[in-house]
Amino acid sequence: MSRVGKEAAESQRADPPASAEPAASRAAQELERSPRLGRVVRFLLPHTTVEAPLPQEEEQQFYQGLERVLGPKQGRFGKLFAAAGWADLTEDRFLRKLLVREGQGEARRPQPGQEVTVKLLGVLEDGSLVEKDPKLTFILEQGDVIQALELGVQSMQLGEVSFLLTSFLYAYGHLGRNPDIPSDASLLYEVTLLQIRESPDLGLLPPSARISLSKQKRERGNFHFEREEYQRAMRSYQLALGILDSPGAVPPGPEEEEELQEHRVKCLNNCAAAQLKLQLFEEVLASCNAVLHIDPDNVKALYRKGKLLSEQGEDQAAMHILKRALQLEPTTKAIHAELSKLAKRQKGPPERPAPTGVDDLVQPAAWITPWKLLFGAVAVALGSTVTSIFLTTRS
Repeated sequence: MSRVGKEAAESQRADPPASAEPAASRAAQELERSPRLGRVVRFLLPHTTVEAPLPQEEEQQFYQGLERVLGPKQGRFGKLFAAAGWADLTEDRFLRKLLVREGQGEARRPQPGQEVTVKLLGVLEDGSLVEKDPKLTFILEQGDVIQALELGVQSMQLGEVSFLLTSFLYAYGHLGRNPDIPSDASLLYEVTLLQIRESPDLGLLPPSARISLSKQKRERGNFHFEREEYQRAMRSYQLALGILDSPGAVPPGPEEEEELQEHRVKCLNNCAAAQLKLQLFEEVLASCNAVLHIDPDNVKALYRKGKLLSEQGEDQAAMHILKRALQLEPTTKAIHAELSKLAKRQKGPPERPAPTGVDDLVQPAAWITPWKLLFGAVAVALGSTVTSIFLTTRS
């Protein structure tokens, strides 16, 4: 262990211890305010625990450790990315670890798919405390936390205390996290690995617990979607759906079954929104069909399916589905626009009358054509904005 690491360890021994269309995104946020991801999930399963320091002592010990690592002045993360004594967790050296206190050995490292609980404190380069959680629980490699924590915790032993230094690449990226983490921000965490246990047997959970856990995954998907991380969003939505449909699960009562169905519809619709962004059109249709099997009058699913069928040239089927969507929501402009486009295509290009005189042969094309193009471009732009708002609204 380095001298810095040993000194930090001695200070600890006295008291062991998660847009390209900004207008659409804003409109979608106004339509729906999703709550933040619930951070802690507890299950009554056997597990191993180590004691954490008392809450009132955490920050004092943390800043003492930071002072040893950084010196009395803050703002030195740049030097730490090249400093000796740190282990590189990625080849690019933008995620590094400094051991503060050893854990219980190699055999006690968490594995992908296991559930872990950590104590977490994190600061920006200016020393601002932006992360604090005495018991953050998550399942490894399910996208519930930033990559720095996913990768860092997998390198730790039970009971270990380490500093994790991460650039924005493995933290909150170019967007940051409003309002406390700016864009392109590096962070320094102190992480204590408190618990390792097998992920919960979903079949043993009552319906209410599965609904709660699924909702957390779905909200995490919304977090990724808003950041335009569509692949991660889709994975979170699929995990949420899998929790609801766990094989061998405890049979729900009538009210619980109704609630389960509501959450299935939300997950499937959100899946379709992410799949559409990824241009996985067959998957979009499959998700829409699954929604309509549960709720035949779901307007979002009807609209998405009708639009895709129209783009695939299945005009009659698309017209039937879009008319049904319009009956259910007659004021939705996106549906009107799609039906109008479909009707014009079926009607074909208008026939031009044969010229009858000199005036007909000499048209003022120099000013008529640009105005037609201008009006057409405005109409297309408005239609695209309305459509994207409708498609990106999530549950």
